Amino acid sequence: MIVPHGGPDKGLRFRPVARSLHDGMIRVAAVGDPMTSKLAFIHTSHVLIPTFTALAKKILPELETFHMTDESLIKNTIAAQSLTRTTVRRLVAMIGSAHEAGADAVMVTCSSIGPGVQVAREVYDFPVLRVDEAMAESAVRKGRRIGVAATLSTTLEPTIQLIEDTAAREGRAVEILPSLCEGAFEAVIAGDTERHDSLVERALDDLRTRADVIVLAQASMVRVLARLSAGGPPLLSSPELALQKARAMLVEEPVAAVR
Repeated sequence: MIVPHGGPDKGLRFRPVARSLHDGMIRVAAVGDPMTSKLAFIHTSHVLIPTFTALAKKILPELETFHMTDESLIKNTIAAQSLTRTTVRRLVAMIGSAHEAGADAVMVTCSSIGPGVQVAREVYDFPVLRVDEAMAESAVRKGRRIGVAATLSTTLEPTIQLIEDTAAREGRAVEILPSLCEGAFEAVIAGDTERHDSLVERALDDLRTRADVIVLAQASMVRVLARLSAGGPPLLSSPELALQKARAMLVEEPVAAVR
């Protein structure tokens, strides 16, 4: 919900008013508005903070941002081999904490815990964004055979489910080609980025011979794209697409002054 408000010689600007929406569609900032809105990122690994900081400065310069990280959310999900109710409750509480800390909107950057976003949307009256939704929407529009590369089964499965749900919602038939890069996640956590990149590169090279479009289920996989040869099907990653969608949802562009 958008409420216009004015000021001397300023024309109309926009102030956010909280409203519960299924998809988080609510404008919370206006270009040039002196009241700066805030977007919080919730991570399960600190290694993503520089990526999202840089992209936010590029795509959402109107918004202030801050980061919250809890590695136990992904560690407990891996240990349980699924997203448990306890982890969902903890994620929802963390989202609420981010709002209490001043965030007008919150983005969850880990696909493994992404399904918990829907629960949060039913609880809170501010936008809660899932990092991989825009990627899934783009994938189903670009091709029928969709390759999905991941380094964790706990990420691969919810990403596949998200793509299938998105395709069904848009009335598109898709074929999912899953590829689990076993050992890559453990390598990057241990600091062996070369092994991680090599394993992911091998999986992507295989998918490029079979898929119409490929999605990288984890933001940490983006680093591998620079190693790949030119050509082949489109390769989609979630961070930039997510922030582009966030801009469309959260930023109200300038309007003409009312005289």
